[in-house]
Amino acid sequence: MALERTLAIIKPDAIQKGVIGEIIQKMEEANLKPIGIKMLHLDHARAEAFYAVHKEKAFFADLVNFMASGPIIVLCLEGENGVAKWRVTMGATNPDQAADGSLRKDYGSDVQCNAVHGSDGPDTAQFEINFFFEQNDLYAYEWV
Repeated sequence: MALERTLAIIKPDAIQKGVIGEIIQKMEEANLKPIGIKMLHLDHARAEAFYAVHKEKAFFADLVNFMASGPIIVLCLEGENGVAKWRVTMGATNPDQAADGSLRKDYGSDVQCNAVHGSDGPDTAQFEINFFFEQNDLYAYEWV
């Protein structure tokens, strides 16, 4: 397996529920090491730019409004098979279809308010990480 980086976002709904610590704990339990963390509040223009791939979809405006509705936490995670491992940890997009014990099952309310975001592949991960982080924002360290 390859060491991979992926982007994770703790969405406004999860922050409002007060489950930041629980989500980060699940990341670490999955051997996904946070190597960059930022809290920020997206404005509409930045949310539109991040989700531009969905611009033509019916849910785009609602997604942008939701992601700009409150603070988010963005994390660059690193681990063996990081993208796939984070996607399993998150669970299915729809919390009703997510596996028991997954973040979206435990903390999501619906398809939009589903607590977390994750890159869907290595190329997307690279784009998304670069969208939020400069190289000097990421820190290599070893777990002991």
